[in-house]
Amino acid sequence: MKLTPFNHKAIPSSKPDKLLPAKEIRYSQPLSTCHRENFMPLAIFDLDNTLLNGDSDYLWGRYLVERGIVDSDHYDKENDRFYREYEAGILDIFEFLAFALRPLAENAPEDLLRWREEFLQEKIDPIILPAGRKLVEAHRAAGDSLMIITATNAFVTTPIAARLGIPHLLATDPEVNGGRYTGRVAGTPCFQGGKVERLRQWLLANGTGLKGSYFYSDSRNDIPLLEQVDHPHAVDPDEALAAHAQERGWPILSLRN
Repeated sequence: MKLTPFNHKAIPSSKPDKLLPAKEIRYSQPLSTCHRENFMPLAIFDLDNTLLNGDSDYLWGRYLVERGIVDSDHYDKENDRFYREYEAGILDIFEFLAFALRPLAENAPEDLLRWREEFLQEKIDPIILPAGRKLVEAHRAAGDSLMIITATNAFVTTPIAARLGIPHLLATDPEVNGGRYTGRVAGTPCFQGGKVERLRQWLLANGTGLKGSYFYSDSRNDIPLLEQVDHPHAVDPDEALAAHAQERGWPILSLRN
């Protein structure tokens, strides 16, 4: 389909039989406050299964298994289990992060960096969606400030954001101590309501707000943040997000057609 991210009337919507309610989140200061007049509107993108035709967190796990870096039987089963729970909207993020960040702590930083570059070339470059790049470039041409917000950890996603030329990244941060990863998370995981909180912190630090903002996502897990922006878009959405987007009258688009 031709991408028309700024023309909402071009994207049809219909109402499902039942609305799937979003988690209600309240904060002492609305995300729309503190807008600085010279700051351009934010165009925010989820990463996995939105700009990518796949999940970088899951694929990093597959890469580790294929290279024999982790125990294949145990890691594969757990990786699959956590991914199913994520898709179902029932993931325990702290249980998952204890699992997913362990290989960062168990291996030398120089090995991790070498493996990551190979992983990016083998697993990520082939699944960057051309239509996703076009959407990013449309927002760049419009003068919007570009951001990726993702639950996947920053070790994996920092070079992906760089590949897409997106300057702002909010991701789950692995803790570092003495130049090595500890296997623990630093701060708030960037997941579900945690995305809202992390974005709130970023907005306050930068003295801006969400006036004119866009957010593109595929997942029910992002409904809390989609509810916060001026222009929410469901991209190749899962069943729950599709139903919610139709009920709310949000644009639904595909970056895979």
